[in-house]
Amino acid sequence: MTGAAPRPGTYRRGLRFLLRRRATVARLALWSVLETGQTFLLGWALARALDEGFLAGRQDTGLLWLGVAVLGVAAGALGTAKVYGAVAGLVEPLRDLLVRRVVERGVRDGDGAAVSRLTQQVEIARDTFAGLIMISRSFVFTAAGALVGLFSLAPVLLLVVAPPLVAGVALFLATLRPLARGQETFLIADESVSARLAVVCAGLRDVTAAGAEEPTARAAGALVDREYRAARTLARWAVPRALALGIGAQVPLFLLLVTAPWTLDRGVTPGALVGALAYVGQSLAPALQSLVHGLGAGGSRLAVVLRRLTAETQRQEPPVREPYRPACDPAAPALRVSALTFAYGPGAAPVVDRLDLTVPRGGHLAVVGPSGIGKSTLAGLAAGLLVPGAGEIHVCGLPARSPQAAAARVLIPQEAYVFGGTLRDNLGYLRPDPVPDDELAAAAALIGLDALLARLGGLDAPLDPAALSAGERQLVALTRAYLSPAPLALLDEATCHLDPAAEERAERAFAARPGGTLVVVAHRISSAHRADRVLVMDGPRTVSGDHEELLLRSPLYRDLAGAWGAPEPSSQPAFALGYPYRVDPVAGADLAGDGGHVVAHRAVGQVQPARDLGDRSALGREGQHP
Repeated sequence: MTGAAPRPGTYRRGLRFLLRRRATVARLALWSVLETGQTFLLGWALARALDEGFLAGRQDTGLLWLGVAVLGVAAGALGTAKVYGAVAGLVEPLRDLLVRRVVERGVRDGDGAAVSRLTQQVEIARDTFAGLIMISRSFVFTAAGALVGLFSLAPVLLLVVAPPLVAGVALFLATLRPLARGQETFLIADESVSARLAVVCAGLRDVTAAGAEEPTARAAGALVDREYRAARTLARWAVPRALALGIGAQVPLFLLLVTAPWTLDRGVTPGALVGALAYVGQSLAPALQSLVHGLGAGGSRLAVVLRRLTAETQRQEPPVREPYRPACDPAAPALRVSALTFAYGPGAAPVVDRLDLTVPRGGHLAVVGPSGIGKSTLAGLAAGLLVPGAGEIHVCGLPARSPQAAAARVLIPQEAYVFGGTLRDNLGYLRPDPVPDDELAAAAALIGLDALLARLGGLDAPLDPAALSAGERQLVALTRAYLSPAPLALLDEATCHLDPAAEERAERAFAARPGGTLVVVAHRISSAHRADRVLVMDGPRTVSGDHEELLLRSPLYRDLAGAWGAPEPSSQPAFALGYPYRVDPVAGADLAGDGGHVVAHRAVGQVQPARDLGDRSALGREGQHP
């Protein structure tokens, strides 16, 4: 992929941004004129000090003119101090605008790169924009002051200095667009290397096990080579930049010295010649050098960052009401999974392996299985957050990753999101129009949010997410999902911070939701008792059925039911299960496949069954697909 130069839209948006802040721009220009006064006085006062003072034998006159130059420096310092305040009036609004766009996109789309954009790219744009304003403004006003000074000393001096200066600036400006393309190409190559490195490092064991060291190294090496070529191309543009600086800053000094006899013959005084040298050497050359180095690197980087921030936001921004109009096939099941396979990384063992699953409209499915077996992965695949390696997923007859399918489902994860504002704002967030108060109150009562509603003082009371418990945040998220128009609700351990009674209340409310379908990644075995069907995940030995059927067919389900339920006296551990993080021996007489091994647990009802510890004879016989 090759980089693209900043689009014209970027410049138009920048121009509109400045036009909306005309007063700030005018104030910046006014203080810049005061700051530039020292540039004009530097050469002009020096010329007068020599011609009318020291060379004429009048020391006091010469010192007086030097004093005028000192006053110009003092006035310039005052202008510089005021310039910083005016620059802040442009920089901070830009930062606020970019932050709003990044946050809006992060909240709306679940953008995983939002934190990086907030902490890195937005700050890069802010700092670079401030530097570019200072550098560009300084060059423009410094050059204007110096050129006016040259003209006031002797117009012929302007004819010597201006042509190479204009040529140098023109050559530099011609390099900006290809420099921006090279900057973006390098940035894309660097991102590709970083992404590849993350995948390779996470799967080194699988790479070695599969004997894929050479192809993996070749693929990574190709990305490194591409970044190296982009860096070399970017570095080559330092040559024309250095040439532009030499033509614009050094050639005028050379020409002033070479043409000195000619200019002196045409009425240029020695003081004026010295003043012209001061204008070029002390003002124009440093200003041009700052422009070339600052705008050459920072300007192209700013253009790339702004284009990526604004272009990605606009490209992915959906129509306002599109998510709330699911175009479902009324004859299609709520969720259909066909030969679904998913693995984290090339060569890794599949987490979901050739799974077939159908959840009818109005159905209630509980997904159970040991920790890490792929339950949340299945929820992420159904929600369109993950891309399957093979197979198909359809939500209400629509491909799971299509925008229409996104409108037909709602996912409630374990860590619920609540934003600042009011409770009404949070609960109605997924609805296109205001939700009536009676509907909000009814949903809150069904889910179990009514106590929090009363404690806060009503729907319009300010809501501080940090002041809520984890369980209260989950209730807010559950009520928000209940009120959404999406027919399919995916609860990914969304009640883990609730007590069993509150969990049952919320699940029964979703199961009875008119026209709704519920899929629960179970946190307790009681969720499986309440479901119409239960999916027991165990890699290729996945099986489904109702509770009673699975107790007969699935040893793993019996393990999970025994671990989650109240154990028989013969299976009591040596220490109380209520103590978190304790490791207890578990007797194996009544638990198929545990082998009498030691298992770790956290609290009552959360004991994990012993797995992968030797005795898997009972579990090994399970090889059915739903």
